[in-house]
Amino acid sequence: MSKKTHQHQLAQRKAQRLAERQAEQARQRKMLVITITAIVSVVAVIAGVFVLAANSGDNETPAAADTPSASAPTGAPSTAGPDNKPKSIPTALAAAPKRPKPLAAEVDCAYNKSAEPASKKAEAPKNGKTKASGTSPVTLNTSVGDLHLTLDSALAPCTVKSFLSLVGQKYFDNTTCHRLTVGEGLQVLQCGDPTTDPARQGSGGPGYSFADEVYPELKYGRGILAMANSGPNTNGSQFFIVYGDASGLTPAYTAFGTIDKAGLEVLDLVAKAGVIPQPGGGPTDGRPATPVQIKTATAAG
Repeated sequence: MSKKTHQHQLAQRKAQRLAERQAEQARQRKMLVITITAIVSVVAVIAGVFVLAANSGDNETPAAADTPSASAPTGAPSTAGPDNKPKSIPTALAAAPKRPKPLAAEVDCAYNKSAEPASKKAEAPKNGKTKASGTSPVTLNTSVGDLHLTLDSALAPCTVKSFLSLVGQKYFDNTTCHRLTVGEGLQVLQCGDPTTDPARQGSGGPGYSFADEVYPELKYGRGILAMANSGPNTNGSQFFIVYGDASGLTPAYTAFGTIDKAGLEVLDLVAKAGVIPQPGGGPTDGRPATPVQIKTATAAG
């Protein structure tokens, strides 16, 4: 064999080994991609299961997590719909809340600056004595119709004082009711946040907070008006109207009035249109599919 031929054979074997190594590397890269893709797929499935499990319950609350309490009245079911619509809405009006032991004729109210800045400029009410009796009518003129509220100072005098102060400052004017829940155990419409950014709605307030006015016997049901919160004594401007079942709520939310029957019928239509689910909220919790904007809020007198 000539030297030239031997060198040519060596070059061929070298080229062949190089091609084999490149082919093996390509195969390994392909297997790595397949493995990574498989792992990602498994993780996605597991994550989906956990998200589904986390969102499948209907025991959401206006703010902090809660455990079921006393049942609300039940009635004839509405037309059943998909998961983002209520399967039933009670028709019977809940009894208006009443304290088992009346408050003193006057109570001390304190409104403290909150850690979060005001979402819309507002002055806190003055601290001091407030009358714990009497009712005050308030009308919310909304994009779906008028909602007539009756605020009860015998229930929550400091809350009523704050709410009327915000109404007087036009704080609720041109705001959106940002949250609707339609699941069993919690059927409410939540309003009172002037934040316009949809991604931040639900976090806004007037820049001050005040104490809860609750009691152990407090129950919620169709027609009750109450304050939303983010924990004990964090009341601000956000409130919710119970249009249906609220058996998933414990007495941790200050009830301060009621809504009339005609207003509830309007909210029934909003609820039956369903919700636009938001991330992490599940199919029964999100923005109303029928938008509800408070154009003006006015108090009589």
